[in-house]
Amino acid sequence: MSGNDPTSVSLSRRTALQSAAAGAATLASVGGAHADNPSSDTIKVGLIGAGGRGTGALQQTLSVPGSNVKLMAVADAFQYRVDNVLRAVEKMQDKVDCPEERRFTGLDAYRRLIELPDLDLVILATPPGFRPYHFEAAIKAGKHVFMEKPVCVDSYGARLVMEVAKLADEKKRKVVVGLQRRYENRYRETIARIREGLAGDIIGGQVYWNGGGVWTRARTPEQTEMEYQMRNWYYFVWLCGDHICEQHVHNLDVVNWVKGGHPVEANGMGGRQVRKGPDHGQIYDHHFIEFTYEDGTKMYSQCRHIRRCWNSVSEAAVGTKGSSNCAGKIEGANPWRFEGKRVSGHQQEQTDLAAALRAGRRYNEAPYGATSSFTAVLGRMATYSGQVVRWDDAVKKGPEEVPYGVELTFETEPPVLPGPDGEYPVAMPGVYKAY
Repeated sequence: MSGNDPTSVSLSRRTALQSAAAGAATLASVGGAHADNPSSDTIKVGLIGAGGRGTGALQQTLSVPGSNVKLMAVADAFQYRVDNVLRAVEKMQDKVDCPEERRFTGLDAYRRLIELPDLDLVILATPPGFRPYHFEAAIKAGKHVFMEKPVCVDSYGARLVMEVAKLADEKKRKVVVGLQRRYENRYRETIARIREGLAGDIIGGQVYWNGGGVWTRARTPEQTEMEYQMRNWYYFVWLCGDHICEQHVHNLDVVNWVKGGHPVEANGMGGRQVRKGPDHGQIYDHHFIEFTYEDGTKMYSQCRHIRRCWNSVSEAAVGTKGSSNCAGKIEGANPWRFEGKRVSGHQQEQTDLAAALRAGRRYNEAPYGATSSFTAVLGRMATYSGQVVRWDDAVKKGPEEVPYGVELTFETEPPVLPGPDGEYPVAMPGVYKAY
């Protein structure tokens, strides 16, 4: 994989993600309803997951310059989110044709939307635990896909995404992943120059996503356990993957991009020091990981959700001739600075996807979306276990967090439940088994 080539499906030789997933025999090719290009001048869009990021992705899709794009359907687990996203695009009514019968709610809403025959593109922006099988359903139905990061939260999900990526190529479906730094020109130009050698051979790096954390939503008496967890999805590993997956994946993706591959092993430490108790589910509030790449390069990763601490969301690459922030500056023997006008990566990824749909060219980012997402999973497995975790073993033998193959409802018992004291099980280093 080189640079920001969205057509590349090649991965470094140690990537076991290309092996068949358990149950991959179900990935039979199903004839889609669409040709390589949209069947009319209008790109017909369906949104699955109408929270904040789904709303933003939809607004950016509808704002692609010079492109006739129309929202045809919305699906979300909750009615209020469907209502909210339609209010958010009220000023774009010329690009909205979403009557009541194409507004779906419930945990099976994604399937009812995907079954609509006339959609060209679906946006997948639900909690990431659902991403692999939503992606599978969309590609098998012949849709083009924009899916938010991360694209998986466990080993099985990563393997499934890679298998479906192959099917997408066979069916000539376009796939874009919401790792928007790859669409920001300051990152693109800087990393191109790093890979040209301006900083020399890259021998190390650091990445950070340190901040104060995110929302919690109080439990209400009428909620089932499934509804409570869905409303607080960020704090459950099966839905979110921990904040190392949900946020820090962006920074990890940048280092993989610089290195042209993924790490081969990780070790680290982490825990819950401040943000603990049942309101914060299962996830840690801090992680530190040492990732090792195939050439021996060490990359050090920090992500933290603790207030009143040093914060940074950034990346750095260290080379034999200099160093770079990966986002506009190289210092050392060959200094360079980005002087262009910055573009919004969130907007550019939608603009480029629309252009690919119009041109009918191959465009599939699922492979690097899977490897960067699984890099975050690898780091979580290392901090949870306290052990050195190797990529190949983790891909093949890592635990399943998501109840794949189960049709969920709000009455379904989630895969993790609170104990008698209301506390959820939390991984303990030295006890937790990575595989």
